[in-house]
Amino acid sequence: MKSETTAGLKIRLVQQGAWDMPVDSMPLAVGYLKAVIDADVDLTGEVEAEISNFRGGAQLQDMAKELLSGEIPDVLAFSVLGWNYRSFGALAETFKQVNKRGLVVFGGNHVAYQSERVFREFPWVDVVVNGEGEHTFHELVTHILENREFDPVHVLGISYRRPDGTHHTTPDRDRIENLDVVPSPFLTGAIPMADATGNFRYDVALMETNRGCPYKCSFCYWGGAIGQKMRSFSTERLAAELDMFGFYKAPSLVLCDSNFGLLEADEEFVELVIKTKEKYGYPQALITSWAKNKSPRFYKIVRELKQHGLHGLFTLALQTLDDAALTDMLRKNMKVNQWESMADWLHEEGLECYGELIWGAPGETVESFLRGYDRLAKKVSRIAVYPMLVLPNTAYAENREMHGFVTIRGEDDDFEYVLANRTSTLSENMDMQRFVFWARVLGEQQFLRHVWRPLFDVLEMTQSQVIQGLKAYIERSDDPAAVAFRAKLPLLAESPAIAEALRDLHSQPELRELVRRWWLEEIVPTFPERWQEFAKALYEFEGWSRQVYVEPGGELPPGWHDADKDGVHWYESDLVSFRYDVQAALENWPGTLESGPSEEPTTFVFSARPGYYENLDNYETASFHLATPSRVPR
Repeated sequence: MKSETTAGLKIRLVQQGAWDMPVDSMPLAVGYLKAVIDADVDLTGEVEAEISNFRGGAQLQDMAKELLSGEIPDVLAFSVLGWNYRSFGALAETFKQVNKRGLVVFGGNHVAYQSERVFREFPWVDVVVNGEGEHTFHELVTHILENREFDPVHVLGISYRRPDGTHHTTPDRDRIENLDVVPSPFLTGAIPMADATGNFRYDVALMETNRGCPYKCSFCYWGGAIGQKMRSFSTERLAAELDMFGFYKAPSLVLCDSNFGLLEADEEFVELVIKTKEKYGYPQALITSWAKNKSPRFYKIVRELKQHGLHGLFTLALQTLDDAALTDMLRKNMKVNQWESMADWLHEEGLECYGELIWGAPGETVESFLRGYDRLAKKVSRIAVYPMLVLPNTAYAENREMHGFVTIRGEDDDFEYVLANRTSTLSENMDMQRFVFWARVLGEQQFLRHVWRPLFDVLEMTQSQVIQGLKAYIERSDDPAAVAFRAKLPLLAESPAIAEALRDLHSQPELRELVRRWWLEEIVPTFPERWQEFAKALYEFEGWSRQVYVEPGGELPPGWHDADKDGVHWYESDLVSFRYDVQAALENWPGTLESGPSEEPTTFVFSARPGYYENLDNYETASFHLATPSRVPR
């Protein structure tokens, strides 16, 4: 497979982020592969591995130009997930036209153990990696160097095309028990930390402290290691990696762990994060997938993070509140379902949490889902609702006929979206896809944040009713802004569509005015008369509390200006006056509800962290850019 014109083996490791952001995502998966190749002294001078890291919105032609316009590689190795499966298949086809003897390797959860489909759809793919890729890829590269004919029958954990055109799958490779044998992509320099100006070059710092998940949820294939013992990296290695992130001022640390807070080592890790922040001032946030069952360790960790000013998103990953659906999900016996007391505790601690639900699970009906949604919304106003996906290698995929799944592939990705199952019809799913779209825009992305509790407590209007109301208002409106917006709405509530809708809402005053008009025409009149003026002020307060959206080179929205806070750049509003002290009314909501709103003219200045435009696609970091009010003394 070597190139005819070069002495060494040229490898290009290709990764693409999920979100269409004007900032890079960290190429962690291929970074591990490069670190393994670079660390083998026997390959020095024989193999050159280079990373091509593309953003979520990168165009196919631009990716092809970067990969193929210079010295043509001998091996293209792709980290494949649902959002890049098709584009990477197309790039592989082009590559084979340029280098007929080149080798194409696919790895990642979306293609592992799916070689029959991959080879059928992409005849130019030569190898599919099944399972952890670091040792497998290293052995594959060694085989290429040492053998004239490509027939890696002794390389465990792969499916490949043999010289005679047949396919062969080798036995599985054991999981890596001692994870420290995999060189750190950060400490080795395989993944560069800084951009040309010396600043941290990624949206967030991605990091693993362990691998594996002890659970076997029907919808999940976490790292290809479900139902397995969790394996941890050493404390010494994690400390060194954290120190590097702190030095380069990584703003947020996102862990790729399945159940953070489950292991004793997680407490030690949090202490390391705290020490790093004390030393460098960074990271300022820790984002992770928390343990499904919340133990005393979880509460201790959360208190530590709060005490040291480390922001975090605390997730109630419930997926459904319906017993029948929970049984099919294999989550019926999880303590995760005892969630209400935990939500109360987080609220008492003054910490934000959000819920996760999945629409389209077998056993769930429209009625049961909306009941569960509104039950969760009473405790947690921010809810992320995801359309049901049938992911490869999951129990749902293996039992699709039993569940009666009808699916369709996404327009912008290769995920299988559920359009019907044995408990919900095609027409119900079509309508609920639109509900999920609006729930994600308004709830998950917090376009509405402060209004939910007043609407329920004063009007007994549930969060799902509010969402359905705005959805209906937009659907029947003949306003040109509504007509144009409706024309862009997708069939499926895919993440790119959510991001595009948010950009439209933030950048088009006529769309924001349309939502404001809905509030004034449909919502305010339903309040008791003594509440109506407060309801108007509440929505105005909501508008100023959103993120500040500024396009590159563009101007700040009306009413905002640049400000300096202790040498840090912020956005600050002009003085904004209200007939009511809305902030105090919300902070003392039980008293406000009992006595009713009382006029108290109040002036605020709102402050927001810059950078929302770059982070809009990532809901985990977008919330850090919400504006906060400060009262101006009379």
